[in-house]
Amino acid sequence: MVMEMEEGVKENGASTPKSRVTNQTRALLSMRLLQILLLFLVLTLGISVVGIHMIKFLKIQHLDPVAPTTVLSMYDHETVSLDSFIRPPSNVWHSMNDTELLWRASIEPQRNGYPFKRVPKLAFMFLAKGPLPFAPLWEKFFKGNEGLYSIYVHSLPNYKSDFSRSSVFYRRYIPSQAVAWGEMSMGEAERRLLANALLDISNEWFVLLSESCIPLRGFSFIYSYVSESKYSFMGAADEEGPDGRGRYRTEMEPEITLSQWRKGSQWFEINRKLAVEIVQDTTYYPKFKEFCRPPCYVDEHYFPTMLSMKHRLLLANRTLTWTDWSRGGAHPATFGKADITESFLKKLPGAKSCLYNDQQSQICYLFARKFAPSALEPLLQLAPKILELGSNISSTRHSWFLF
Repeated sequence: MVMEMEEGVKENGASTPKSRVTNQTRALLSMRLLQILLLFLVLTLGISVVGIHMIKFLKIQHLDPVAPTTVLSMYDHETVSLDSFIRPPSNVWHSMNDTELLWRASIEPQRNGYPFKRVPKLAFMFLAKGPLPFAPLWEKFFKGNEGLYSIYVHSLPNYKSDFSRSSVFYRRYIPSQAVAWGEMSMGEAERRLLANALLDISNEWFVLLSESCIPLRGFSFIYSYVSESKYSFMGAADEEGPDGRGRYRTEMEPEITLSQWRKGSQWFEINRKLAVEIVQDTTYYPKFKEFCRPPCYVDEHYFPTMLSMKHRLLLANRTLTWTDWSRGGAHPATFGKADITESFLKKLPGAKSCLYNDQQSQICYLFARKFAPSALEPLLQLAPKILELGSNISSTRHSWFLF
């Protein structure tokens, strides 16, 4: 019995570790199962993510062949060509602000010559308050000379023109800003006109006119006179007195000194090189904007001073627009209906002689101002005959010089 009891004790003692092993095994199996489940979940999630990316990738790969086909199709149809760069805008209206416009207009080819047949044009830029009272006279002037000119009109922002489609002024009004006489806004308007005209790469010469200006010669004569000139027509005089040097401000130094200060007529004709110089200027513009205020008038000093400093030898130092200042005052004489007679028109230019290509000439003015709207009717009757609006180059060019 003692032995049996001892054996029973031994069996009980031996069974305790075995139970522990069984419990540990079960716990281990549960842990393994949990790890397998977790691994399965991770693999499932990973496969899902990879699947999503593969779907996106396959979609992109499927679309890739289409893009080159579209681009090639664009070029096959000559969407991008030299013609798209040199073709003038079909409409002068645009959404650019002044900063964007001046930047765009300052971009110029740097190579000499043109890889296409370029017919240089004369850009007529009208600085007006609104309507153009002498539009019928200008219509006669431009008729038959298509392809040799461009027209740009700057008016008050709220003015809406009503020209018909057949008019040369149809849709030629550019985006504009308000202008105050004698202030920097006047110079800004002139730069705005030049910048818009520069967008047409065929424009080679630029004439600034007002709504009260009229032509004194036919188109062919004026085109030849301007195109054959070695100089641009802008006055740049070193004038003494209160209306000249007296308008200078020492605050403009060091960019502009008193000895560099110049005065000239607002109404000019310049070539493309000088037009680009004006629109790309960021050196002299701030000085004039801040310090040139009445009795300093921007339109009489800004361009003459700047261009004479950099390109004095390119200027004829005179204007092509005749104006009568004989009556004195801040504004020139205005001529109405009663003034327009045959004798008046014959002696209208009023100059004895001037220099043209360094030779004495009897033809000094091509335009005249200042005319009231009432002068239109007699001008339409007399101008075609007296002012030779229908003349050609060959019949007039020989009378340019005094021999």
